[in-house]
Amino acid sequence: MPVDHGRVRDLAKAYTDAWNSGSPEAVAAFYAIDGRIVINRGEPWGGRARVADMAAGFYADVRDMKVFCDEVRIAGHHVAYIWTFTGLHAGTGNPLRVTGWEEWDLDQDLKVTVSRGWYDAEDYARQVAGGEQAG
Repeated sequence: MPVDHGRVRDLAKAYTDAWNSGSPEAVAAFYAIDGRIVINRGEPWGGRARVADMAAGFYADVRDMKVFCDEVRIAGHHVAYIWTFTGLHAGTGNPLRVTGWEEWDLDQDLKVTVSRGWYDAEDYARQVAGGEQAG
């Protein structure tokens, strides 16, 4: 059965709100119990507790983080959630503006079973060090 596009757009908005709540558990609640996320082909965080750990790491690294949903693309039970986040790096105090996306596989309950996240790690490091964002 096809996924309702309106429900997925509502899901993306609620996911954005969860990130902006500052609660790692609120972010993890969007994942299936055994859901997982992998960022830039790194080590996966599997299960809601580990997804919450991933979110907590971002909150620790980025003060005043604000997440924006730039676009949502839907193909069956696969979703591209395109985002931007802004904030200040906790260690350097330098401003950050990072763009990226997550590729979600959704189950029948619209929980994320797998998320593959992507962002430009070199651009992030450049901004942390005080350089400008890549154009």
